[in-house]
Amino acid sequence: MPDHGAEETSGRPERGSTAAMDARLRMPGRDPAGHKGTFGTVLVVGGCAGGPRPMLGAPAFAALGAVRAGAGLVQIAAPAPLIPAILTCVPFATAIALPVDHHDVLDASACAAVLDDALPPVDAVVLGPGLGAGRRHAHALAQIILRLVAQEDRTIVVDADAITILAAQRDFARDLRARLILTPHPGEFRRLAEALSLHLTDPVTAEDRADAAVLLARRLGCVAVLKGPDTIVTDGHETFLTPTGGPALATGGTGDVLAGVIGGLVAQFAGQAQTGRTAGPSLPLLHCAAIGAHVHGLAADRWSAAGAHGRRDAGMLPDELAAHIPDAIATVRRRADA
Repeated sequence: MPDHGAEETSGRPERGSTAAMDARLRMPGRDPAGHKGTFGTVLVVGGCAGGPRPMLGAPAFAALGAVRAGAGLVQIAAPAPLIPAILTCVPFATAIALPVDHHDVLDASACAAVLDDALPPVDAVVLGPGLGAGRRHAHALAQIILRLVAQEDRTIVVDADAITILAAQRDFARDLRARLILTPHPGEFRRLAEALSLHLTDPVTAEDRADAAVLLARRLGCVAVLKGPDTIVTDGHETFLTPTGGPALATGGTGDVLAGVIGGLVAQFAGQAQTGRTAGPSLPLLHCAAIGAHVHGLAADRWSAAGAHGRRDAGMLPDELAAHIPDAIATVRRRADA
């Protein structure tokens, strides 16, 4: 639960080499006798059908990240008109059609009932990819988001448009009850900082990024993943700097893959207490987020290194990034066991 009374001080992260980070971030092995029910269920809530900019790729990329990270089952809750196209993109997922009005805008009351029915078996929720943040959608989306983050028995990765919408709600911090991982890029971080009256310097500046992320995590009692060069992952007390990744990640959809990867790791190793599944190997929520950020960057590094004419720094597609996630996870496991 958020600790809104936490002291608002900052701290410098422990900056180690990639090897040192891997040694700290030990990833459990996979049960050879496991099945799809063993490895957790991720629910992605996202997509936008109404308005001039419909979005369906973002929740699909998040689902792809979750399954590549090892989640046993992935579900996508999206506006009903998008479901056929989304399932064409990610046929391994199952779909939950969210009701919309005659403008194809989500119907908040009807969506609440659908999501309430869907949540009990879910180990991790990824909330926000492609939700949209236009004025026509804002009120309904705010109701849905606030309802989800207020549930104490949920573990939620809050990403993308859900961060923007949350930051626009008055006194939103009072409503946070779920176990949260927030994954803002610098622009989304600024919106959160302004809404919380956190007087911070620009989080793009390298020397200030760690302090800014720590302050946000302490203020909200969450895990903060401040994306960018050397992504910072912190719970306000322990901090990781992610030395992997590079300019190839600077393209649309890669952040959605990251949210899905983190959700997939949470479902396997940190979300079981909420659903009552038989507990397997466990990890702190912070370590799930840090491993997720690390392997996400490592997967991008592998794509970059595979160029036939030297290292590539642009042109990577989100599905190409996701394809390297399993090997990146295997690398972390091997180094941790060495």
